[in-house]
Amino acid sequence: MATPEVEILCPQEVRNVPSKEFRKHRRRRVRTNTNEVTSVRGIQEMKPSDGSAPKCGAPTNNVISKKKFRPDRGTPNPGSSTKKCDSERQAKSSASGRVLNAKPQNALRRMPNAKPQNNVQAASCGQQQQQGMRQTNGNSNQLQNSASRPAKTFFKEYMSDDEIRAGLANGTLLKGQIRINQRKFEEAFIDNPNGSELPDIAVLGMPDRNRALHSDIVAIRIKPRCNWVVNEDAYKSWRSENRSKVPGSSADECDAVVEVVEEIIDTASSLVIASETQQVAPAQTEIPAGVQEMNAAPSSCYADTQANGSAVVPADVDSYEASDLIEVADDSGEAITLVSSEKLNMKPIKKKSYRVLSDLPLEEWCIPDDCLQRTAEVVGIVEQKNSRLAMGKLEISLGAQRKWAKFSPSDSRMPRMMIEASQLPKDFFERPQDFGKFLFLAKIVEWAQNSVMARGSLEKELGLAGDIDAETEGLLLTNNVDTREFSEGVIECLPTVPEGGWKIDEAEIAKRRDLRDEIIFTIDPKTARDLDDALSISPCEDVDGCGTPGWEIGVHIADVTYFVFENTELDEWASQRATSVYLVHKVIPMLPRLLCEELCSLNAGVDRLTFSVIWKVDDKANVYEEWFGRTVIRSRVKLTYEHAQDFIENPEKDFLDYEMPEVSDGVTVHQLKEKVLQLNAIAKLLRQKRRESGSLQLDQPKLKFALDDDNKSPIGVSICEAKDSNRLVEEFMLLANMAVARKIERHYRKTALLRCHPPPKAKVLRDALKLCKNIGFPIDGTSSGELSRALAPFRSNSRLLRSINQVLSMVLMKAMELARYFCTGSVASESQYHHYALNVPFYTHFTSPIRRYPDIIVHRLLAASLGYCEPSQRTVEELEKIAQHCNDKKLIAKKVGESSAETFFAVLVHRIGPMEAKGVVVNVLDMAFDVLLIKYGVVKRVYVKSLEMKREPSFEESSSRLTLYWSTDNGVVEQLIQMCTIVDVVLTGEPNSTKFDAVIKAKSKDDSPTLVELWRYLESAGADVNDLDFGSIMLEDS
Repeated sequence: MATPEVEILCPQEVRNVPSKEFRKHRRRRVRTNTNEVTSVRGIQEMKPSDGSAPKCGAPTNNVISKKKFRPDRGTPNPGSSTKKCDSERQAKSSASGRVLNAKPQNALRRMPNAKPQNNVQAASCGQQQQQGMRQTNGNSNQLQNSASRPAKTFFKEYMSDDEIRAGLANGTLLKGQIRINQRKFEEAFIDNPNGSELPDIAVLGMPDRNRALHSDIVAIRIKPRCNWVVNEDAYKSWRSENRSKVPGSSADECDAVVEVVEEIIDTASSLVIASETQQVAPAQTEIPAGVQEMNAAPSSCYADTQANGSAVVPADVDSYEASDLIEVADDSGEAITLVSSEKLNMKPIKKKSYRVLSDLPLEEWCIPDDCLQRTAEVVGIVEQKNSRLAMGKLEISLGAQRKWAKFSPSDSRMPRMMIEASQLPKDFFERPQDFGKFLFLAKIVEWAQNSVMARGSLEKELGLAGDIDAETEGLLLTNNVDTREFSEGVIECLPTVPEGGWKIDEAEIAKRRDLRDEIIFTIDPKTARDLDDALSISPCEDVDGCGTPGWEIGVHIADVTYFVFENTELDEWASQRATSVYLVHKVIPMLPRLLCEELCSLNAGVDRLTFSVIWKVDDKANVYEEWFGRTVIRSRVKLTYEHAQDFIENPEKDFLDYEMPEVSDGVTVHQLKEKVLQLNAIAKLLRQKRRESGSLQLDQPKLKFALDDDNKSPIGVSICEAKDSNRLVEEFMLLANMAVARKIERHYRKTALLRCHPPPKAKVLRDALKLCKNIGFPIDGTSSGELSRALAPFRSNSRLLRSINQVLSMVLMKAMELARYFCTGSVASESQYHHYALNVPFYTHFTSPIRRYPDIIVHRLLAASLGYCEPSQRTVEELEKIAQHCNDKKLIAKKVGESSAETFFAVLVHRIGPMEAKGVVVNVLDMAFDVLLIKYGVVKRVYVKSLEMKREPSFEESSSRLTLYWSTDNGVVEQLIQMCTIVDVVLTGEPNSTKFDAVIKAKSKDDSPTLVELWRYLESAGADVNDLDFGSIMLEDS
């Protein structure tokens, strides 16, 4: 029997739309006709004898061309004569991305890429929906013919490299780095190439992500407009203001869109019903035998994947009866068959938390693009930035017949993997519960189109879950942190150190400015070993040539380039590592420890080679002269931040020698104190000038741990609090970095390596400012300076004000871009050099060459600009590649450092928990909320299901307010959870892991004030805001 055909309108001109009265009459006629179609036979009877499709659209004299579609395949009938319309449709499809959609009724309402301002676009989208319906029908038929059904293809085939290059060139494709939401791995985002005024492009669902992993560089194709996500706030605003208006089109044209699309839906729906009994042979896909075997095994794995949001079809669906099968629509809208949740003992799939344009009423499809967020699908991976390594646990895979095991990564952004039995530990299938306590390292070997999960190889057993060493090793390996011992070639690049110690050659000293008689010292953390910066200050009788007295201030940086020559194996290793990685309990150095901790480190009492910047400044911190050059110094003492802070807080105190570390060369503690006080006075003036010029600082709390004697386990924790001694050092490092940036940029316009900070994403910043205003803290965000001034009142030692500053900084931080290194010749305009947070035109990194490779590049540029050596022969392209690599490695190092702190914090909770802490709510969802633990700067999610509730909570979406109904001895107690609500949090550790859970204690509405309510109350009462006690936690064994 021939497959039924339906005629779809393929308009060539928007103005060729029949009159409104005729359209209404036609719609009534078509609906009457199509309602009578209940079978294939009915369709056959409707077909004219000449074989043409039944008329369901415009009158025959309309110039709108016609095109035939086959419902079983959703592709044009080869016999159709409308080749021109076909070619136009194909061109449009390649530009917007063709997606099959098959939800009943509303799911059929799909729109193409452009604004739907006429019935042309509505009809085009309707064609795509009709294809989707037929695909649904095909899936239904496959159930009836399941015995012969081949494996399903879950992902689309990647485009070829040539196709991607062509698509990027002609604008049909875009390229960007994909970021996957760690809490909702079905959501991924890519920066919008059209600027920060627009929201990021969303990639929703596993099918559209198409096997791309977090941080990969991908090629994407924008999906049709009907798949774009609705921005609810913008949509509601538009709807209230323009209920009867349609931007860019008349009401009659918008009505035409509705009517034409409704016609297509009505006609197509009847055809789907009529063709449900047909058997359609699915497309054949060749699959390697091994992959087929893997797909056929893991029904339980499929259930897990599905529960986490990946809409896919199990290969062993034939083993279930028809009553156990359900049909749902995946994230791309395609109807697919799943095993029912009851059969698989899994919870129903969570309803999506967003709406797309096709979910709206048809008459509102004409909303402006400002109300929508574009969505896309991945069509290829340009560069695999992700390591493809994952840390996780092994589990039995039901139905795998001992041929495979399932590997579940700890990072939800990584896919589950199937591991062959030959790679599994001995006796795994006999004692899976024992091996479930261990962590393993696995690598993705292959992720085929036709596989729900990736195929992996087991690389290593890491150790027991929850063990710090095992967790740390997995953290380093999965992030590609190089922990190898340095090669023999690298060691050969190092100088030979005689038994008496390494000495600087006198000839080298003669080439340098000798500062060994100056009182120079370092200020660093107590545990620091790589001391790469030192400070000096001395009186100067004439700083401006006019007799104005002041100071000569020096910043002295370890001269690493004296030991690390370009294009050597040592240089290659340093460039590949790019940065030292700081964990809570150890450091993975960029350079060999002989350099880091000895020859380059500015240790006290020994001569060291340095690169210095020296300024002449007056008492008001006005800079009159700066000097750059190679020097030799001898540091007198290694001060800690605590020592320097003690000097600053106790300027009148006579410190005794035993209160300070050993000082060399006869320098007294009193002399050191005076030097620190003089530097601090100038640093305060410099900081004030920076803030007045628009510099912004958003405080990010950092955890500081007290470790046991073995330096392995945490016994206490607190926040690293920035004090005047920290700010003193920071101020002079910033001054040196800015000075060197100006210097190298003047000499090397195209090959200078600088560091920029782009302005915040405009839309995200607007949303953040709106949130701040809604919670009671209106902020002017027109510039970095205005933001800084708005936060100034909350920079205080008051616990309350510090808490407010933490919350506001965290909200604003979400809008901030990352600072990045770049080569000046790689950007189009000098305006792109600008550093937003510092509000300066030129900035670079010069002050930490022991632990950052960009600083080594900058040292070489500075040396060449001063005539010490020839400039590097590296091209703009080579330098830009180095800059991008350093950006990647710096971000990884930051993430690894933060993850290490999270691990140690979780271990501490396990060790001494339950722990109680005051928290502030910073995000509210319908069944959960996020809490910022003020004492630690840690954000933790609290799930309502873990609380002892009397009944389900009520959630007001418009105001993000969640009301909890506690079951207590005194009856039901209501507690309101909203932004900035102060709560009592209890932390407990999860067994056999480095994770911990958080719950809150029951409180009434009256006992749950917000930060702003408390602040206003104390101000109105004339009370000191320091009176608010957020409580304290004794971090001792319970």
